[in-house]
Order: sequence, then structure tokens, then C-alpha cells
Amino acid sequence: MNTRKLGAIGEAYAVEYLAERGYRILRRNYRAGRLGEIDLIASKNKRLYFIEVKSRTGDSYGTPAEAVSYRKQRTIAKVASCFLNEYGAGDTEVQFDVIEIIMTRDGKLIDINHIEEAF
Repeated sequence: MNTRKLGAIGEAYAVEYLAERGYRILRRNYRAGRLGEIDLIASKNKRLYFIEVKSRTGDSYGTPAEAVSYRKQRTIAKVASCFLNEYGAGDTEVQFDVIEIIMTRDGKLIDINHIEEAF
């Protein structure tokens, strides 16, 4: 299975995980032009969550969260700003999370790790 398909499966696991915990998914793969994208935007308790989902089938390249570099964090923050401006939500509390998805090579879920306030 290619990495794009594994990523899509991982995002589906993350959406299910969040929904079970009372989050409302507002957008998936929100893109701000050529600037970049945010995997998931969710809301819960009057707060917006900008969530990067990282899926892996092993740890030979480090943990999934380690792949969210400082540069990627800056991009996510800029895209989040675009979202807030577009929807007039500039005064809303926001949080940036990372969800690590560990699965087998054929897409079966092994573990989910939700890192709140990751950056």
C-alpha cells in the first residue's frame, strides 16, 4: 500500500477517534492556496483544534510526531491564520495538536497517540 493511501486511512482513524471523544470535525484537508494544508480542523467546547495527523507502519524513521518539524509547524500556523480570517473566527481560542497513527502495512490500526497542545 502506498504512503498516500496509508495517510488517508490514518486520517479516517483520527476522525473516528476524535468523533468518539466529542469533537466536531469542521474541515478535512483545509488548503490555503499554495501555502499548505491542515489535515483536520475540529471544534469542541468553544475551541478550534488544528490537527496534524501522522501515520506510520513502523518506527525506523522515528515517531510520527517527530516528522512535524518546526517548518511544518510554522506552515500549519499560517494556514490556521488563513482559516480564522476566512471564517471570521479571529477571537476564538485555538490549539495545535498532533495525532500519531501506528498501523500495520495493510492498514490495520495498532495505536493512536493524541498529543494535545503539541506546539
